[in-house]
Amino acid sequence: MPIILLNNAPIRILVVDDHTLFRRGLTALLARDVRLLVVGDAADAGQAQRKAQELQPDVILLDNHLPGVNGIDALPSLREAAPNACILMLTVSEDEDDLAAALLGGASGYLLKTMEGDDLTAAVHRAAQGDSIIAPEMMGKLIAAYKSTNLKTGQAADASIPTPVAKNSTPSAQAMATLSPRELDILRGIARGASNKEIAREYGIVETTVKIHVQHVLRKLGVSSRVHAAVMATEQGLL
Repeated sequence: MPIILLNNAPIRILVVDDHTLFRRGLTALLARDVRLLVVGDAADAGQAQRKAQELQPDVILLDNHLPGVNGIDALPSLREAAPNACILMLTVSEDEDDLAAALLGGASGYLLKTMEGDDLTAAVHRAAQGDSIIAPEMMGKLIAAYKSTNLKTGQAADASIPTPVAKNSTPSAQAMATLSPRELDILRGIARGASNKEIAREYGIVETTVKIHVQHVLRKLGVSSRVHAAVMATEQGLL
């Protein structure tokens, strides 16, 4: 759910990574945005849990490759320590099993360390607004991992991701048919993992217009997040 910020307070961030230089560099990068505030950092899961409980950050940027307990395995304890925080994985791993495990563990998103700085700050803002954020390079792997899990179990892997539907099945086909041509364009962008800013640039429209279109798309499709919409778009062969 969205983070409620009072009096235009900055988004408070906890950075968790075992590399000191990376933590310092990331803190400096985030400090360029006055709406973001790094309130603490940690080098391992134990430190992260203590800092999360003490500081109650809005967003936790969490590396997976930590000494001792890795980031994915630390998700339950971090969620318990800071139940209102959004946790974004920020990692070098492009493994689809890590992606699936992170989302099932309660992460609000999965980002790669190769991303641009401006894209990272935008992702933090989107997470604070309640969006699920997946690196564009990982969107196809998310769908593959989701399908694989459902083939094995016969059911949805997690309540946060809708059960797949057969292409052209009545409910999803009818929902897709309610979208305007522009909304279909927006949905394609969502399914590729593009941000509102990237979609706006692609179609030559302002970012606020894209945001409104995204809201309409989610409402018409009857889903609660961009990940939901991306899964439906892929299942219906929109890409």
